[in-house]
Amino acid sequence: YSAFQIMPFRNVTTEVITEFVITGFNGTQHPRTVGFCILTIYFLILLGNTTNICIIARDRHLHTPMYFFVSNLAVVDILRSTSTSPTMIIILLADMTTISYKQCLSQLFISGWGDTMEVLTITLMAYDRLVAISNPLRYHSFLTKSRVVVLTVLSWVLACAVVAIVTGIADRLPYCRQFLQYAFCDYGALVRAACVNTNDQLLLPSAIFSTITFGSLTFILMSYLKIIFAVIKISSPADRKKMYNTCLSHLIVVACIFVPPLIGVILTRIGLVLSLVERHVVITLCTLGPSLLNPFVYCFRTKEIRNQV
Repeated sequence: YSAFQIMPFRNVTTEVITEFVITGFNGTQHPRTVGFCILTIYFLILLGNTTNICIIARDRHLHTPMYFFVSNLAVVDILRSTSTSPTMIIILLADMTTISYKQCLSQLFISGWGDTMEVLTITLMAYDRLVAISNPLRYHSFLTKSRVVVLTVLSWVLACAVVAIVTGIADRLPYCRQFLQYAFCDYGALVRAACVNTNDQLLLPSAIFSTITFGSLTFILMSYLKIIFAVIKISSPADRKKMYNTCLSHLIVVACIFVPPLIGVILTRIGLVLSLVERHVVITLCTLGPSLLNPFVYCFRTKEIRNQV
């Protein structure tokens, strides 16, 4: 099958699949302990991100483009973690491994939407820092409230459209296996449960997400190169230090989002084979790690938010 011949597929097989069985945690030692750990992390994600949103919404001094993007990132982190954490918690604590076909597709859509929005949001935050440092006198004329809202809405719409395409592809695959050897429903898991050539069906979605991810990363890196040159020109050491501190929180978030997947790609390229349990540990960390760290990074690194806690 060609990657561009997948649209005519329908979920019609000799045995119609109405539910999937998630087997990614099979063989996990102490599943309840792992489940409670994920539950604790999920609670901290909700607490940290909700706290940041409430602080920013309450304090009018924080109603600026930068903090609007921080709030948007918090919303994305809540969406992203909520799409997958309850499923993993139920599997590990209640041993309920089945998920309906529609719920699985919904999870694929929402988690993919959150992943894409995470990348687009930190890209907007890089643009905010670029304008603030390179053109400080024109910052508020560049990033007006209306433009910030438009940029944010466009990013949500773009992410939704991209993930809708991938979810539509998954919905048209001819499934013949119920078992998903993953921790939750994602596109890779569903493709491997279908009677299709796996590599062909992964080609188009991989190309789409790789373009967004590496395009965003390239923009962020180029932005910070320009920021570095702008900061070097600042004569005052105190102002220079302030600029570095302003950007450090964002750079930590960028590292949390991009470094784990890049390490995974590098390990795969050098031929390191991970066991099923090790692979799911990596996937879980990549999914929940950034959402857990982001609110605490901005809470402890940003004076205005830290003073409100």
